[in-house]
Amino acid sequence: MGLGGCLLLIAGGAILTFATDWQISGFNLDVAGLIMMAVGLIGVAVYSSVLRRRRAVVPPVAPTVVETDPYGRDGRAL
Repeated sequence: MGLGGCLLLIAGGAILTFATDWQISGFNLDVAGLIMMAVGLIGVAVYSSVLRRRRAVVPPVAPTVVETDPYGRDGRAL
């Protein structure tokens, strides 16, 4: 679930909890809205932690330095 889905859960839960006065027998809309908001907040936290891990910068590996003799000798005895 992406960030948009998490925000949709938070908004839908807030609407069910705070903006409606419907009564359904055997089902509490306020609790359902609170659960939806909690799941949305958990989803945002998980999404942001995954995104932070994905953006981690790996330091570049130092190039291998090969030293050569400026006179063209390879270091062997003459």
